[in-house]
Amino acid sequence: MRFPALLTWLAFPVYIWQGLGVRRRTTRMLPAQGPVMHEISGKAPAISLLVLGDSSAASVGIGNSEDGLAAQLAVLISQNTGRAVRWRAAGFNSATSGQIRDHVLPNLSADPWTHIVLAIGTNDTKNFHSVPRFKKEFGGLLYGLRAKWPEARVVWSPVLEFTRAPAMPPLLGKILEIRATEMNRMGERLCLERGAVSAPRLPITNPEAGFASDGFHASEAGYRAWAEHLVDLVLAN
Repeated sequence: MRFPALLTWLAFPVYIWQGLGVRRRTTRMLPAQGPVMHEISGKAPAISLLVLGDSSAASVGIGNSEDGLAAQLAVLISQNTGRAVRWRAAGFNSATSGQIRDHVLPNLSADPWTHIVLAIGTNDTKNFHSVPRFKKEFGGLLYGLRAKWPEARVVWSPVLEFTRAPAMPPLLGKILEIRATEMNRMGERLCLERGAVSAPRLPITNPEAGFASDGFHASEAGYRAWAEHLVDLVLAN
């Protein structure tokens, strides 16, 4: 772990105090209503898309799953390729890499997914998991995905920029941003080593429009921007 990340442990009392304040002030939002699996008609062969991860994969922050990351990404894939797209969103509120590795991945049916998008790491960072722990748990998740779907294109979307989230007090945002930088550095390395692709970090240019009312999860516009950010990389050879 690099020196700035080690220093964040000295700020751990601030993290606890301000984090509890954010939790008190923030309404806990539920996953979106609507389908978690769907198909879009088009040319064969079909593209099978799995979006796996935490609350962002579950479209928390909006009312309808059809406006979430998986659905909007599937629509863009269909528009860009003309091909049929079958998609599934497997997202779980507050999930960490280890929870997805241990409790979700073993229970996913071995459907022939051709493309897998991982939205995970934010809770590992927010929960103050160490980088070595993230290496073990996220790295194990990548191994599991490659073993179960060896021919799938796996794309990881890195941890968000905490200082841009409206719910974050400035100091807490800076503390978590230092840790997010280390998590993302490790995640990029693991993707390179284990047959996955690390996407560039999602640029947050308009926080007021891009975040939901809780100031932490994405809005419909935020999920749309996220899907647009990922689609070319998901489809790249």
